[in-house]
Amino acid sequence: MTEVCTAIVAGGGIAGPVTAMALQRAGIAATVYEAYHDTADGIGAMLSIAPNGRAALDVLDAAHVLYDIGTPMSAMVLRSWTGKVLAELGTPPGLPDQQLVQRAELYRALYDEAAARGIAVVHGKRLVSLADNGSAVTARFADGTEATADILVGADGIRSTTRTLIDAGAPAPRYGGLLNFGALVPGAAESTRGAMHMVFGKRAFCGYLVYDDGLGGWFVNLPRSEPMTLAEQRAVPNDEWLARLRSAFAGDRTLAPDLIGRTDPDDLLVVGPVEDLPTVPTWHRGRVVLVGDAAHATSPSSGQGASLAMESAVQLARCLRDLPPQRAFATYERLRRPRVERIIAAGARTNSNKAAGPVARVIRDLVMPVAMRSLAKPEKLAWQFAYQIDWAATAA
Repeated sequence: MTEVCTAIVAGGGIAGPVTAMALQRAGIAATVYEAYHDTADGIGAMLSIAPNGRAALDVLDAAHVLYDIGTPMSAMVLRSWTGKVLAELGTPPGLPDQQLVQRAELYRALYDEAAARGIAVVHGKRLVSLADNGSAVTARFADGTEATADILVGADGIRSTTRTLIDAGAPAPRYGGLLNFGALVPGAAESTRGAMHMVFGKRAFCGYLVYDDGLGGWFVNLPRSEPMTLAEQRAVPNDEWLARLRSAFAGDRTLAPDLIGRTDPDDLLVVGPVEDLPTVPTWHRGRVVLVGDAAHATSPSSGQGASLAMESAVQLARCLRDLPPQRAFATYERLRRPRVERIIAAGARTNSNKAAGPVARVIRDLVMPVAMRSLAKPEKLAWQFAYQIDWAATAA
């Protein structure tokens, strides 16, 4: 029986509602406190939920939220700028396909599911300080209000305030050398039949998938040596960014130039810099603990960010169900750190391939088909995709 009865969850993005639902299943009443005054409807580009993320939602009887918003992604086809297939990665046998979703739709589906379970989300509560007296923790917000609970879970993303409050020397996000863009384009082309095409272009990287109704979804990672903040990126007019993207893919012999060329400037999503956190030394202190991107932000190139957050939420709740807070937090970190940091490192390697210069690009395109003959096998991906949490087992 858990010693923890109440929890504050700081952050209402993807990790926040899932964490609150996981804690609820463990017998802990959680309230989500979100910094922004409004919901995040319409914010974010497409992302994938891997089979391991779906398995984590299954533990909470919440995987059904993916059914109405997700599109099965049966394969990833890696191509060079010439259109040559470098490799094809399928889902490991016995596992469901990845689900491609719009981030805004996933956010709304999880938000509504949490609300339907009686979990409150309080908006306009930006965390500014904490007070931990050893038996409870009090969160103080920018509007002068406070909230007290047995524990506080920081689910406040890659720029987590909670992370800096428990460790003043906590690392800042690491720039991955890429800027991120995306869009949906109606009437694009013939369906790619569930396959996401990943193109290592001459000057940039593009991923695209065309749905059965002809709607095309694409994202671009544009190399840039100097980082830009999201605000700086959005200060540049969309039509100027589209002109740069068209130039980056000029001459490439894939569907990328056509999809980008068809994109209306009003439909362009300027997503921000590609970033990660290679390692966060302090995941917990006292009665405060981190989850999701606050603890282990991986580059979007891994395709695992949201799925890892879901896993961590479930594993944290399981540990708190069975152990007192300090032991629960230590056990949670021991169970999660090796896995998430391995995936973060793999995502960083992918970033370096996407940002390759002219000489490195030629070497990459020559070496990759040979390397992928041994690496691009479904069983090689099983350590990522087949991960499941045994909720019934007691956390040791």
